Amino acid sequence: MTETHIPLDRRVRLVSTVEPWRWLVAGWHDLRANRMRSLLYSLPFVLFGYVSTVGLYLAGWHYLIWPALAGFFILAPAFAVGFYEASRRLERGEAVTLRQMVLAWRRNPSRIFGAGLTLCFFMILWLRSASLIYAINFPYQMLSLQGIVNQTFFSADGASFFAVGTVIGAAFAVTAFLLTVVSLPMLLGEKSDLLPAIFLSILAVSRNSRAMALWAAIIVVITAAGMATAFAGLVITMPLLGHASWHAYRSVIEPTAVHPSDR
Repeated sequence: MTETHIPLDRRVRLVSTVEPWRWLVAGWHDLRANRMRSLLYSLPFVLFGYVSTVGLYLAGWHYLIWPALAGFFILAPAFAVGFYEASRRLERGEAVTLRQMVLAWRRNPSRIFGAGLTLCFFMILWLRSASLIYAINFPYQMLSLQGIVNQTFFSADGASFFAVGTVIGAAFAVTAFLLTVVSLPMLLGEKSDLLPAIFLSILAVSRNSRAMALWAAIIVVITAAGMATAFAGLVITMPLLGHASWHAYRSVIEPTAVHPSDR
């Protein structure tokens, strides 16, 4: 297990707003160095998102499409574990295989699984909240996708629906970011316990609020750009942000000594 020689509250480094751009550049370098494996690793998640969206549309659950797309931001940190492992190995000058990326969770299975369950719980809460918001604003109506767009942007009820949904959705996304931006890479990199990792994640965001706000905005913009290409762009944007997130963790958190067995 990790030997912590530095108090938790002293492990957080202060970074400037220049750093998120450096994380992005470092992530791009990792993607180029590991491009085929990273692209292949991202493909199942992209296909799952596409199939899920089409499934919701065909089932007539149009009101859940936008919340499901927004929920991708909640679940993405758990999907990115394989990218963290690839960047960790590249950082150490080690070879990377697709199998190692797929099985990266085995470095710290119980804690990574626990973090994944937490994010799934957040996702379920968000979808249930979105369904309730829809039912309150449009009772007894099953609108088409075009109808939802028209009602949202061209009616008083729609404005309320959009405003409340945006605020609540943002609250879920911000909370997930706060809890995972550092903790998930740390669970893999240091085999840390879940609660200390979450504590450090919250502390890292609070102490670097400007840099982390910029990093969150970069994640949203790049991911939205990937989704706007009918999900095809996510094959590139997802590994780019996944690799960059590893460098964000390494930049913000002071490392500790690790037993050889944990390396």
